[in-house]
Amino acid sequence: MAQVHLDTGNTAWMMVASALVVFMTIPGLALFYGGLDRAKSILNTIFMVLTAFGITAITWFVVGYSIAYGTDIGGFIGNPLDYLLGKGIHGLTSSGYPMSVDVLFQLTFAAITVAIIAGALVGRMKLSSWLLFTFLWSILVYPVIAHWVWGGGFLSNEGELDFAGGTVVHINSGLAGLIAAILLGARREKFLLPNNVPFVVLGAGILFFGWFGFNAGSALAADQVAGWAMLNTTLATAAAMLTWMVLEMIHFKKPTIVGLASGIVAGLVIITPAAGFVNPIGAILMGIIGTPLPFYAVVKLKQMFGYDDALDAFGVHGVGGIAGAILTGVFADPAINGGAGLLYGNPKQLIIQVIGVLATMIYSGIMTALIMYVVKLLTGGAKVSEEQEIEGLNKTLHGEKPYNELTS
Repeated sequence: MAQVHLDTGNTAWMMVASALVVFMTIPGLALFYGGLDRAKSILNTIFMVLTAFGITAITWFVVGYSIAYGTDIGGFIGNPLDYLLGKGIHGLTSSGYPMSVDVLFQLTFAAITVAIIAGALVGRMKLSSWLLFTFLWSILVYPVIAHWVWGGGFLSNEGELDFAGGTVVHINSGLAGLIAAILLGARREKFLLPNNVPFVVLGAGILFFGWFGFNAGSALAADQVAGWAMLNTTLATAAAMLTWMVLEMIHFKKPTIVGLASGIVAGLVIITPAAGFVNPIGAILMGIIGTPLPFYAVVKLKQMFGYDDALDAFGVHGVGGIAGAILTGVFADPAINGGAGLLYGNPKQLIIQVIGVLATMIYSGIMTALIMYVVKLLTGGAKVSEEQEIEGLNKTLHGEKPYNELTS
């Protein structure tokens, strides 16, 4: 085996990509979710995103990275002792950047995955319950599925294509949000209007910008595949945003700014598993074909079944992730990065993608339900009181106002 030497170009790119994904979460997702929520609970929503990042960063370094990337045990889990407390994270990866940078890059993925779940739960969850949920979920769920797909687990061995986290991040977090929201219980007032539309647009813009680190960084090198991933991310997102606009015009007769922002995020989610596997035409088609699924999940499915996915974590991330994962099995172009989908003579890839979707949903759903039962037991019920919810969590849980007027 040839000796790997430090590649300063790849090292610089992976450090920048890591910083971009941090920026996606703080402040990107925090502002996006905060702007969508009611003003009286915006600070609690931002709190949930920030604490998800903080807790997951620590659990990832302590044991999560080892569970995800340690020596494979039965195709299910990595050896938790391999990199426990940072042991053994010396030397270089096969792309020539330090393992410490790899730990950091993968940490940012784990953190935003947990933070996405908050969108389904805002406005009604106890602080202690959210903190305990984040701690348990960041150890027991995310790193296990990351191992299946990226760490040498059974989905990796089956050949599932998930370039940057369609199953690992979006289906995983979206379904967890749905299960947790159902078990937590609905808000007293389900209907909400965004308290700050400019925050929503700013958050979506930061997510778009940071997503280049998310998707192109997943090439794990500053190379041609990273270039394809950046271009595909841009084209699919543009197509999805415009598709969402058209769907709003058909159904509501008027396009909204929040709808455009939602279309941006949906497009980013849909292209994530395919960013380094499809050609630009495939990326555009994925944005157009995939977007109606999260749109109708947000507009119709939630109302039909009555679950309180407050900020549509399941509708956008879960359903968008499912659409993206399956369409990757259709549009993957072997000329881009070796993976061939249905349109390129490999119908088996579509079956493998469906298996990956189902396996992720089953494990994430069951484990999230178990974790929620434990959280409710240990924290005396995970939901705030009706009085706290009515008054708003900014005041009752944090003693703060989001907007303070100065008086002379």
